[in-house]
Amino acid sequence: MEKYALISVSDKENIENLAKELVNLGYKIISTGGTYRLLKKVLPEDKLVEVKNITNFPEILDGRVKTLHPKIFGGILADRRKKEHVETLKEFDIPDIEIVVVNLYPFEKVVSQGANLEKAIENIDIGGVSLLRAAAKNFENVLVVCDKSDYEELIKRLKNNKIDFKYRLKLALKAFERTKNYDAAIYEYLKNME
Repeated sequence: MEKYALISVSDKENIENLAKELVNLGYKIISTGGTYRLLKKVLPEDKLVEVKNITNFPEILDGRVKTLHPKIFGGILADRRKKEHVETLKEFDIPDIEIVVVNLYPFEKVVSQGANLEKAIENIDIGGVSLLRAAAKNFENVLVVCDKSDYEELIKRLKNNKIDFKYRLKLALKAFERTKNYDAAIYEYLKNME
């Protein structure tokens, strides 16, 4: 099976370099919206695929729904140690997503700058949080990266075949911490409206 990395980021700093390195390591990149448009400028056409071309479903509701689809989450949540999971991926033509790189909409930044409720609500990330949680849950099979400061180490470890349980767990814990803090910020913002 071809191996995939899903990249969908709000903060696009250094993402082109990461994507190029992943392609050089044999990954095909799945991406969405603005990230896809940016990567399209720097990656070979055959190494980049837009999410809608995997799901056969367009981004809808002004981008509120992009990645929430079984062909994406199946590729992240499949336990590659289970023969039936691998067979299901093949049966339904689901990509084997080994790496998930996601950073979330900048909710904290937007509200700290005095955003109104409508703007705050539109900066509550749903798909990104779901992707991070799914990849972190399946950390023994999927590398989850939610912080751009981890890009360099990820590439170095992939190149040197130094991906072990401890590193996978470290990234998963970071993703769970990020989603916990993100949800707490949303809760506090909305709680202050009571």
